[in-house]
Amino acid sequence: MTDTSLHFPDGFLWGASTAAHQIEGNNVNSDWWRKEHDPAAKIPEPSLDACDSYHRWEQDMDLLAGLGFTDYRFSVEWARVEPVAGTFSRAEIAHYRRMVDGALSRGLRPLVTLHHFTLPQWFEDRGGWTADGAVDLFARYVENCAPIIAGGVRHVCTINEPNMIAVMAGAAKAGDHGFPPAGLPTPDEDTTHAVIAAHHAAVKAVRAINPGIQVGWSIANQVYQALPGAEDVTAAYRYPREDVFIEAARGDDYIGVQSYTRTKIGPDGPIPAPQDAERTLTQWEYYPPAVGHALRHTADVIGRGMPLIVTEVGIATSDDTRRVDYYTGSLAAVAAAIDDGLNIQGYLAWSALDNYEWGSYKPTFGLIAVDPVTFERTPKPSAVWLGNLGRVRELPRTTT
Repeated sequence: MTDTSLHFPDGFLWGASTAAHQIEGNNVNSDWWRKEHDPAAKIPEPSLDACDSYHRWEQDMDLLAGLGFTDYRFSVEWARVEPVAGTFSRAEIAHYRRMVDGALSRGLRPLVTLHHFTLPQWFEDRGGWTADGAVDLFARYVENCAPIIAGGVRHVCTINEPNMIAVMAGAAKAGDHGFPPAGLPTPDEDTTHAVIAAHHAAVKAVRAINPGIQVGWSIANQVYQALPGAEDVTAAYRYPREDVFIEAARGDDYIGVQSYTRTKIGPDGPIPAPQDAERTLTQWEYYPPAVGHALRHTADVIGRGMPLIVTEVGIATSDDTRRVDYYTGSLAAVAAAIDDGLNIQGYLAWSALDNYEWGSYKPTFGLIAVDPVTFERTPKPSAVWLGNLGRVRELPRTTT
């Protein structure tokens, strides 16, 4: 047996990701807060205090830096920054600026997401993304984030998973309250056009704030795998759910690639994973190479020269040894893609913390456990392992 290593380049982003609503707590002006407390929505449990990271972000960053991570992706909460239309909170803008400065002082490079699923209630009440003037309102919000991102922020993500925003809008319009056994609902076309326009406006606004910022957005990749004879069906199914959003990133500085599992497509459409397949706590098929396929597909659509960053990847499990195994397989797929010439610039795990997974705390994605009563943080063995890899930038591999 010969021991070899998979290598990651100097400057490679090595970190973990979070989203404001999922960790901050008491995000009372967001649309999700209202939805969580609406009995008609049938949300299993509300976010409430979440991880109390609004007050404990310094502790979170101390842990990540101490573990060996060099990058931290976190989001700015629009509903905090602009709780009332046209009224911007200086205190909240200062809060997020302190987070940027706090990350930098700890040796963590911040990747700042400006929109991660949640909206201000007033924006939703106007009709959301498809309402008249919505694009300009989002651009105005981005412009008012200038004090947060103008200095020291190298990477900005405008909108997290715009394709899932369009999918959820399509499901709501169709009256669907759950996803099919395999695949995704049909995206709402008007929402697709709106979020693409909002992204383009936000990119322009970010570049006006500081042309040195690398700006892009992150796309959820479902790794659609065609069974023999289903190639055309797969391409037609994938385009409105994924490829149109990848193509909209032409001219951006990078694309964020996010993937957790795969979806097989037959002549009649998506096929559920076999009954005996290993599944995660979200009931997704356990499939560590997913993000490698996602990176390769994104490069095929947009061109191999486009910088790609894995902005989310991970597994919901209560067995931390499976988390290590999942990341081992995932990183091997990323390293192989780098060896094949793809311009991959970073890898950020989802998630830094066990957090609120859009209706439930049961799916534990975190590298760090959070006590729901005391909020005590406890790094898992996977966090120590993955953080240490960030120091050496090598993944041991044994081949025969």
